[in-house]
Amino acid sequence: MIMNLERFWQDRPVLVTGGTGLVGGWLVKRLLAAGADVVCLVRDWVPQADLVRTHAISQVRVVRGHLGDQALLERTLGEYEIDTVIHLAAQSIVGIANRNPVSTFESNIQGTWTLLEACRRSPRVKQIVVASSDKAYGDVSQLPYTESTPLAGRHPYDVSKTCGDLIAQSYATTYDLPLVITRCGNFYGGGDLNWNRIVPGTIRAVLRGQQPVIRSDGTFVRDYFYVEDGAAAYMHLAEQLALREELGGEAFNFSNEMQVTVLELVERILHQMESTLQPAVLNEASNEIRRQYLSADKARRKLSWQPLYTLDEGLSRTIQWYKQFFQQHENVNNCRHAAPVAATA
Repeated sequence: MIMNLERFWQDRPVLVTGGTGLVGGWLVKRLLAAGADVVCLVRDWVPQADLVRTHAISQVRVVRGHLGDQALLERTLGEYEIDTVIHLAAQSIVGIANRNPVSTFESNIQGTWTLLEACRRSPRVKQIVVASSDKAYGDVSQLPYTESTPLAGRHPYDVSKTCGDLIAQSYATTYDLPLVITRCGNFYGGGDLNWNRIVPGTIRAVLRGQQPVIRSDGTFVRDYFYVEDGAAAYMHLAEQLALREELGGEAFNFSNEMQVTVLELVERILHQMESTLQPAVLNEASNEIRRQYLSADKARRKLSWQPLYTLDEGLSRTIQWYKQFFQQHENVNNCRHAAPVAATA
């Protein structure tokens, strides 16, 4: 049977974990636009999350709970007759992982096996996309990372992604679970309210006329991947898995394959925002890999995939998002502090 990809998502029951996160919010909106019937597993209610703030969450079914609750996951998959699972939920901040390794391991490792075990026991699930990370590769001398690079995380966050990735591979190999794995670089884009991350932190500082802060020495090389590209890649991969079962168990790197240092990234933002501010370089980062970047050759060849946006285009869209966000914030605060109007007789 020939599958019509133009209508692939129409009325398709999809479970998204991490739907109120950075990538999840954009993914859910993209799924809704494609006509999917979206279910989101939500642990914490975050009013500032873009999915909540824009009221898009009113268009999805929300299940409150956490990834460690296997009975809840099995009930969700069964009652909502889920076809496709896109697993994004994770503790994703390196600094938090270094300070709180156990909670990170619980979310990123135990959460992965619990969800996959629930999927294994739910025969209606047909496609699973598991979000790993370039951090799963660890610190290696030969770059760029390819999908054949061994997974060898050493620090807490990296280890959590290595373990989750291997667990996913194990379920695919042992139980023929129909899953694929994504390994992306550092996501950036509108909706990221983790201000200690370099992109939103720099933009907020400039908008407030403050000096941007670089925690590292500025020379760390990273692979920055625009969030709308990530959302599109997850959907494309699920579509391809539905068409080609032989992709099950495979991992794919997604990247625009442009490597920049942290300092260069900040300078690009300052240039686009026409700012003369100079960043403060603190050189305080620890337990972080100095150089990371990916090859996306496999995704281009096997999936006919390519990014939708260049780095500068993604940054431009991101800056515009934050300008609108802070303008709306300012308007709300002005309304709250406006003097009450005296009643007239």
